Amino acid sequence: MVTTIKRYVFLVLSALFISSAAFANNVTVSNVTMTGQDATNDFVFVKFDTSWENSWRTSSAPNNWDAVWVFVKYKVGSGDWQHATLSATAGQHTAPSGSTITPSSDGKGAFIYRSADGSGTVSLSDARFRWNYGTDGVADDAQVTLDVFATEMVYVPTGSFSAGSGGTEASAFTLTTINTGSATVAGGFPTDQTAPDNNSWPNGYTAFYCMKYDITQEQYADFLNTLGRTQQDTRTETNLASGQTTITNRYVMSNNSAIQKRNGIRCDATIPATGTITFYCDFNGNGTGGESDDGQNIAGNYLNWADGAAYADWAAMRPMTELEFEKACRGTASEVANEYVWGSTSITQATGISNGGAGSETASNSGANCAYGNHGSVQGSMRVGCFATASSGRAGAGATYYGIMDMSGGVYERCVTIGNADGKSFTGSHGNGVLNSTGDADASNWPGTSASGTGFRGGTWFNGATFERVSDRSDASNTQSGRGSNWGGRCVRLAP
Repeated sequence: MVTTIKRYVFLVLSALFISSAAFANNVTVSNVTMTGQDATNDFVFVKFDTSWENSWRTSSAPNNWDAVWVFVKYKVGSGDWQHATLSATAGQHTAPSGSTITPSSDGKGAFIYRSADGSGTVSLSDARFRWNYGTDGVADDAQVTLDVFATEMVYVPTGSFSAGSGGTEASAFTLTTINTGSATVAGGFPTDQTAPDNNSWPNGYTAFYCMKYDITQEQYADFLNTLGRTQQDTRTETNLASGQTTITNRYVMSNNSAIQKRNGIRCDATIPATGTITFYCDFNGNGTGGESDDGQNIAGNYLNWADGAAYADWAAMRPMTELEFEKACRGTASEVANEYVWGSTSITQATGISNGGAGSETASNSGANCAYGNHGSVQGSMRVGCFATASSGRAGAGATYYGIMDMSGGVYERCVTIGNADGKSFTGSHGNGVLNSTGDADASNWPGTSASGTGFRGGTWFNGATFERVSDRSDASNTQSGRGSNWGGRCVRLAP
């Protein structure tokens, strides 16, 4: 079961630091403190406990594991939120027993995951991540507020895979084995595609981490709550510009006074004229956010390309390419013509929803493994991972070869396309945790706010069954810059 809890625990350490903990999906972060401040070398350890459900590590096929990507935001006094620089040296962090911490080389975050084979719930106490606060220009005696963010990820190992299935999917790649990470070597791209001009275009061969679930509504609300007012206005559909104090269309992603297509992100009716706004999930519509049936774990929809790119930049990740999408779905398994992400050509539509908005939300009909086809009782995205149970296999859970959830159906995956010049200019650079003043991603060589160079993969709750197939490319180069009720977001990051 995927659950989401939102709490803030404020602690004062040596009258210098204040810290808080953030939660997302079924991963929890608790007991956040800071300890071991070294005022000579300007670092401190951010200490916390973490746990998440449905974890695994296996040394047999698919030879992978799940992990949590951890990053830290901070603000000094009443200032703006900033992205903390963690040590890039693994030995300078302390991993709890049974776990491994692998930091990114740019210091923007770190992965924590099982150190040995196993499955089930992971509970880790006293993880210590070294924050080099001096690198961020923070004084030894500053008063600091911290947020620790944790996102569930899945490791996709380096290796060859099939692009295209050999089936009848629209605009599918000609079946090709992708067996290299270099654009200069034959086999690096589908035979019917012109290779990008740069060797760093991510073709899926090299190992990467992919978000286990689509960006949830709570994750997006948490993101909004760390932005400045102008940035918040850009990343929502309702007019929330400075000077607005009374809001009628409080469901801010759809710009409506009533919930639309199951998106429950909203703000209060009265907001400050110039200050930042607080957003929350209120799926049940009673005006109180954060309740157990407020849809925190429903996939975020009404996300345009720029919204997803901004989230990826803020989280120090990046968008995925459409070849990485096929690798994440099919893995190293042999292709099956016209297959869905779970490796077969059979699909069962969700025809209703039980426990709507709750952490236990699921399809009301037994055996469903995909939200697709615009069923009258499923009008919008559903809880991420909702088809998985303790006894379901890959097909029943709607999972990819590597255990990534909801890549067929639900909300579209927004991918960088190889189908046009703007998409081919993508170099795979990661976000740095910081947006520009208007709230847009500013990472180099990403498709811009016009969305040229992007497209859609994986189908949605609205599309017919053929769109849900792994290799369907009906909209792979379809440039759309607006917000849609069946458009979501998911991020990746190259493995350190």
